[in-house]
Amino acid sequence: MNLLLFGGTGEGRELAEWLGAEHISCLVCVATEYGETLLPDGVKTHAGRMNQEQMEALMVSRPFTHVVDATHPYAVAVSGNIKRAAEAAGLPCLRLVRQSDGEDLCHKAGNMHTAADMLEQLPGNVLLTTGSKELDAFARPGLVERCYPRVLPMLDSLERCLKLGFPPKQIICMQGPFSRELNMALMKQYHIKTLVTKDTGGYGGFREKAEAARAVGCTLLVVERPRQEQGFSLEELKEHLKEVGK
Repeated sequence: MNLLLFGGTGEGRELAEWLGAEHISCLVCVATEYGETLLPDGVKTHAGRMNQEQMEALMVSRPFTHVVDATHPYAVAVSGNIKRAAEAAGLPCLRLVRQSDGEDLCHKAGNMHTAADMLEQLPGNVLLTTGSKELDAFARPGLVERCYPRVLPMLDSLERCLKLGFPPKQIICMQGPFSRELNMALMKQYHIKTLVTKDTGGYGGFREKAEAARAVGCTLLVVERPRQEQGFSLEELKEHLKEVGK
């Protein structure tokens, strides 16, 4: 395996370091000489901005097997050029997608399974407000016992929770809307340490949940809306590269 990595981001640098540790051949492209100085020692680099034609020429100049786009999430034009150049060169292009997680002081997950993975690393009881149809990912041994699913007071919702193995004493069947104060009371009553929610917006009660979590010092884990951009998280990309390298 021989990778052409378009980096310049923290994730790109971490990936380059990991590739070196795994002894995977890689050439890292950065836009500036300053970006080159930030890369780990020993990494082969190409510094300088390139247009689509120049990218394609570089891709076909060596026996690369994959192209990895780890550029900034707002570098839309650059990502577009990388993707089109890779297609023209006949190389698979793997996109490293950044997980936003900072400005609103919450954790974010791209899907329910990723959220469940994150919960396995977070301590304490969990309040699930994702709906009864989205509970499968959390029905894992060691995790299901810590979860308090809040679902609609409907028979099928309750039956689904029980079938998945959630403890009956922890199933909260209630109809919203839920105020900030009610969310706070539930979290205090059940000693909740992490609240899981979808990014439902104002009409879905997101702000009331976020404010309540902040008020009681509870971690907020948001499962993001589906993005148009498809790709891998850093850890997913590492796992994928391990698989294709076997």
